[in-house]
Amino acid sequence: MNTVTVTHTSALARLGHALSDETRASILVALREAPAYPSDLADALGVSRQVMSNQLACLRGCGLVESIPDGRHAWYRLTDARLAPALGDLLALVLAVDPSCCGPDCTCV
Repeated sequence: MNTVTVTHTSALARLGHALSDETRASILVALREAPAYPSDLADALGVSRQVMSNQLACLRGCGLVESIPDGRHAWYRLTDARLAPALGDLLALVLAVDPSCCGPDCTCV
C-alpha cells in the first residue's frame, strides 16, 4: 500500500477546490472534450470574459489547466491527459451514488 503524504492530500485539496465552483467544474468538463479559447468557453457557459479569466487563473494555479499561446491569443487544455477520464469516472461515481443529484429537484447545493 502506498503511503499518503501531505503532498498527496494537498493535491487532492486543490482538486476539491477546483471542483467546488460550478463554473470551474464546467470548464474542466468542457476541456475534457477538447481544448478551447477562453472566449468560446465563456460563451458556451454563459459567463462574462472576466469571470472566465478569473476561473481559468484559479484552475492554472491548481495545476489542472494550461495556457497555450496561439499568436495574440491563447487556448486552454487540461494539463494531463489522465484528467479527462478521471473527471469522467468521478462524475459517473457521483451520479451512481446519488442518481437524483443535480437533477431539476436537486437539494445538494
